[in-house]
Amino acid sequence: MTTRRLMLALVLCAGTGGVMAQGAYPAKPIRLVIGFAPGGAADYVARAMNEALSKGLGQPVIIDNKPGAGSSIAAEIVAKAPADGYTVLIASPSSISVNPALNPKIGYTTSELAPVTKITTSPLVLAVNPATNIRSVADLIAAAKKDPNKLNYATSGNGSAPHLGAALFTQITGAQMTHVPYRGGALAVQSVIAGDTQLTFGTSPSVLPQASTGRLRALAVSTRERSPLVPDLPGMREAGLPDYHIEFWYGVFVPTGTPAAVIRKLFEAATSAMQQPSVKAALEREGTEVSLSSSPEQFGEFLKDDSKFWVELVKSAKVKVE
Repeated sequence: MTTRRLMLALVLCAGTGGVMAQGAYPAKPIRLVIGFAPGGAADYVARAMNEALSKGLGQPVIIDNKPGAGSSIAAEIVAKAPADGYTVLIASPSSISVNPALNPKIGYTTSELAPVTKITTSPLVLAVNPATNIRSVADLIAAAKKDPNKLNYATSGNGSAPHLGAALFTQITGAQMTHVPYRGGALAVQSVIAGDTQLTFGTSPSVLPQASTGRLRALAVSTRERSPLVPDLPGMREAGLPDYHIEFWYGVFVPTGTPAAVIRKLFEAATSAMQQPSVKAALEREGTEVSLSSSPEQFGEFLKDDSKFWVELVKSAKVKVE
């Protein structure tokens, strides 16, 4: 065989091997990285879908909690991972839009993360420690204005959706409160229950179970109108703040450069998992709605407009890295 023919044969074999490897995905367990501690909303969503996602992919999906830096640690881990579909991120606007806007020295860029699909959306829930005797949004505003910065609000980290929910609240109302960031939503909620902090704009899965037992008092949802997910709580218009509206989502991402066929496989598996009645029911019980993209490309288009909202909020509320 001539050198030219040998080189051509090697190229063809390499190409065929690439197709076979791509077609065989996944051939080993998949690591699902979450930027918050166990017990929070992101963790709850991941565990609710985990069994169905593993079944759809035909491989175990291993949940790996990497809390810290407002979920930036997890996002950086995935952004720098091999682009082979075996390291996957569940992220919120915090790591995709907010953290890069807050910190230009962050260890990754959003261009290093490829969108797969949005999976959920839900309102935040404004809740207080019952010992505060705050029973309404109006009570909270009055208390915060009477004693500026005496009330401490807990969040799942600087730049998180709960942080921005509270920042928007103080911007609109003029109330002054002190931010106390934690490494996850569950830890933030526990601090409110313990009385170390007085309130939180928490995620529904973190707050609602505690409110149902009386350990927290839920005051309102963060959307302008009542949410069908949490029908017993007023929306912000009803609570007296018609200009207030915020909700957040979780989505699936992989390192940029991941083969299109692998992204499509993940998209189809995630879509199928989230449509399972048991997954939907589990999420709805905690005030979270399944919300899927029609394609990875559509999710990418959604992110362009969504990022503008979060970045503008960061700027207008003057949120800083702490």
